[in-house]
Amino acid sequence: MITCFIRYEIDPFARQDFAQYAAAWGQAIPRCGADLIGYFGPHEGSATTAYGVYTIDSLAAYEVYRTKLAADPLGRENYEFAKRKRFILKEDRIFLKNMSLPHGPAGTDPEVLP
Repeated sequence: MITCFIRYEIDPFARQDFAQYAAAWGQAIPRCGADLIGYFGPHEGSATTAYGVYTIDSLAAYEVYRTKLAADPLGRENYEFAKRKRFILKEDRIFLKNMSLPHGPAGTDPEVLP
């Protein structure tokens, strides 16, 4: 399993456009085969940094997913929306593997573990 982190630099005056873009991916990405963790936009601090995060089985599965996403009507519409509105100033994509698995249960005091 790999996780794709997409870092966006967005127009700070077009946060609503980014929110619309993110909501559309919330429908299209899972339908095309990736497990969407979420799209995250500015709330406090930077007004220009946003993220999209999803997991997928492998880079081979990613290639299949990208083909499906490009053919998906909502996916195509969303790409065109971003292109037309120009609210994304920069986009960087990186694939990472979770190195901390398995995680321990939340709130567990390490002093009392067997």
